[in-house]
Amino acid sequence: MRKIVERVKEKTSIPIYERKVENVLSAILASNDPWKIVDLSEEPLPLVVAIVEALHDTGYVEFKNGILLTQKGKELVEKYGIGKREDYTCKNCKGKTVEVDAFSDLLEQFREIVKERPEPKHEFDQAYVTPETTIARVALMHTRGDLKNKEVFVLGDDDLTSIALMLSSLPKRIAVLDIDDRLTNFIKKTAEELGYNNVEIFTFDLRKPLPEYAIRKFDTFITDPPETVEAIRAFVGRGIATLKGPGCAGYFGITRRESSVDKWHQIEKLLITEFNVAITDIIRNFNEYVNWGYVEETRAWKLLPIKTMPTYNWYTSYMFRIQTIEGSRGYEEEITVGQELYDDEESSTT
Repeated sequence: MRKIVERVKEKTSIPIYERKVENVLSAILASNDPWKIVDLSEEPLPLVVAIVEALHDTGYVEFKNGILLTQKGKELVEKYGIGKREDYTCKNCKGKTVEVDAFSDLLEQFREIVKERPEPKHEFDQAYVTPETTIARVALMHTRGDLKNKEVFVLGDDDLTSIALMLSSLPKRIAVLDIDDRLTNFIKKTAEELGYNNVEIFTFDLRKPLPEYAIRKFDTFITDPPETVEAIRAFVGRGIATLKGPGCAGYFGITRRESSVDKWHQIEKLLITEFNVAITDIIRNFNEYVNWGYVEETRAWKLLPIKTMPTYNWYTSYMFRIQTIEGSRGYEEEITVGQELYDDEESSTT
């Protein structure tokens, strides 16, 4: 196993240790689909590819109608007592911890509205979640007391969460910022058709400092940042800057598809030490993303040793809820970084 780890180190700078190799082998026992292997292993895709290539180089796997263990590979997993990765996620709520049945009418309305949504753009690193996920977010925020008669800020809205919030009639006020005027125009048009007046919609680049109207004016924020530490600082930091004070809440997703536990440690340290907020909830695979139309343009496609289109929504992220306390602070400075805001060694969907 140590030899495999050393070979992986030659291929990537992502931190690697034996347990990560075990995670990938366990996933291969469960599936030969490369996307499912990434999903089940819960390791970032570039690292999974490096591990799979190292296993292939050393004769433990073969590429034959997928990724399969050779006889040598089967002997390896038996030697180390590695078992097949199982999934016992609740089939009712799918691990989200909330039911959406109470919002079934809202879900149907939302599904109809978003049929006309703009398609995601690769240049903005856009992707959107399923309608069920968006409504589950509403249910979660409402369950935590963060929606009813609250002022809610949406920072970036690929998922059209602002429209779901309008349909719920729960917030007292909604503000939404997005860099893509296709999205802001769609949200404005929808708000007009719904006759919803308590919403403010702005086309804005979050790399610029937030305008005064957004600073310390809101009770709750939700955002879905790219998967780099700098992007978390930018998007989540901006979100915290919009909050009124102690006791306010923020929601955002972080995946394991593009973030190792080592990066998670950096992110959690950022949240606790730099922003001085409490992490109250981390819900596994809460956010399920629809496969975007530019898969073949992504780094993931270039890296995969077997080129096969995903057959299910393989990309998910954990939902984080944070809460402000005395001394919490956001990030208000201008952001000068460029593409590195979206890319790091573990990125794969850019």
